[in-house]
Amino acid sequence: MTSAPIFDAPVSVLRRALDEKKVSSVELASLFLDRIETFNPTLNAFITVDRERTLAEAKAADERIIRNEAGPLTGIPLAHKDVICTEGMLTTCASRMLSNFVSPYDAHVVTLLKQAGAVSLGKTNMDEFGMGSSNETSYYGPVENPWKPGHVSGGSSGGSAAAVAARLAPIATGTDTGGSVRQPASFCGITGIKPTYGLVSRYGLIALASSLDQGGVLGASAEDCALLLSSMTGFDPRDSTSLDRPVEDYGRALNAPAVDPARPLAGLVIGMPREFFSEGMSDSIRAAIEEALAQYRALGATTREVDLPNARVAIPAFYVIAMAEASSNLARLDGVRYGHRAAEYDDLVDMYCKSRSEGFGAEVKRRILAGTFMLSHGYYDAYYLQAQKLRRLIAEDFKRVLKECDLLAGPTAPVTAWTLGAMSDDPVQMYLADIYTTPVNLAGLPGLSHPCGFDAAGLPIGLQLIGNYFSETRLLTAAHRFQQATDWHLRRPPAIRTVA
Repeated sequence: MTSAPIFDAPVSVLRRALDEKKVSSVELASLFLDRIETFNPTLNAFITVDRERTLAEAKAADERIIRNEAGPLTGIPLAHKDVICTEGMLTTCASRMLSNFVSPYDAHVVTLLKQAGAVSLGKTNMDEFGMGSSNETSYYGPVENPWKPGHVSGGSSGGSAAAVAARLAPIATGTDTGGSVRQPASFCGITGIKPTYGLVSRYGLIALASSLDQGGVLGASAEDCALLLSSMTGFDPRDSTSLDRPVEDYGRALNAPAVDPARPLAGLVIGMPREFFSEGMSDSIRAAIEEALAQYRALGATTREVDLPNARVAIPAFYVIAMAEASSNLARLDGVRYGHRAAEYDDLVDMYCKSRSEGFGAEVKRRILAGTFMLSHGYYDAYYLQAQKLRRLIAEDFKRVLKECDLLAGPTAPVTAWTLGAMSDDPVQMYLADIYTTPVNLAGLPGLSHPCGFDAAGLPIGLQLIGNYFSETRLLTAAHRFQQATDWHLRRPPAIRTVA
């Protein structure tokens, strides 16, 4: 064991401790459940916790370990974002509309993680239906940043990010439609990766924008993320966008010896998109990113400037597509079959109107209205079709520069976590917080954010790495080498460092 408290240990250390019987899965789960009970009233990171169910899973994991039938994650606690269906448990999408919805089935990723032996601690808070960049649109209230309560955790996977940052869970699942894993990872000082579109099945992930959504993972380090992602990927015939590819062991790839231990990233070419270093980025973020890139160069990588000229139109293209697809996906929630239904109504149409008006929050209504308008007769060609054309241009830009570079690097977000309510009256300004992450989803590429510094207020800063299709191993390895040489990923919010 390391000198760090067991709740702060890497997943690989937890794995050894379980296998060597230094701790049981029940003890480990109980420790994290107790931490949730202590810190969640302040952070609001979890929506649903079922102690009895968690301990039953942990007991079953201990029995598997005793029988020498342990999988890679057997006995390891984790948290699931509440957009991911879990059989027999509430799956609310942080919305009043689904506040009483108990899923009758597991999402594919939940099935895979159960097979790997993971123990679920509960469901984490999020922006309602994934719509938001701050985790303030949740029906259950905002998630607060563990580094500085009163500040946002990022969105939409803010609950998962805050839970990992505060060590309420060692690892967590998330989903990323336009940066919803990477941006909260940046704001909370942890690592998060969105894999290539289609690598993780979307079956059982309640859809926001089907052509953009992708399951992802959050952990304290690239190594922790690699161990979780390895158990989440795999072909699923129930998802028409699922890719039939061999499953990779990302954790094993990270531990491959470097040809030159002093320069483990020798030969790696990292592109720096000029558009990611233009106006709008704070001085503290610019300084932290430049220092991180200097560290990558010290590890043997070379950097060069590249151009992504169409990245400047990523925000409007993304939000047109995302809102249009959201309006279509959420049409199923009408109060008839499941979900919230108004208590009083005059007729069927009145029931639809009242149920949806009561069930959806302001941001969701805004996006449904805008998306429906964009898909209406006479406006489809002017908005949605044009956005899809811009999407293709953005993807072509990435294709071109990734022929000459192995990875791209830049800030994950132009700002650090803002105070709660600071952008509530200006949704467009909040949308701009995703300016560096949305192009990745439009192109379907993998992206990773890892911590690389802090601003003057003590809030974390994240660096984003972008790779070519199916380059998750390269992304995780680069981040892992960086984290072996630095300690940003080892730093914890002051309030939770020593509390058992």
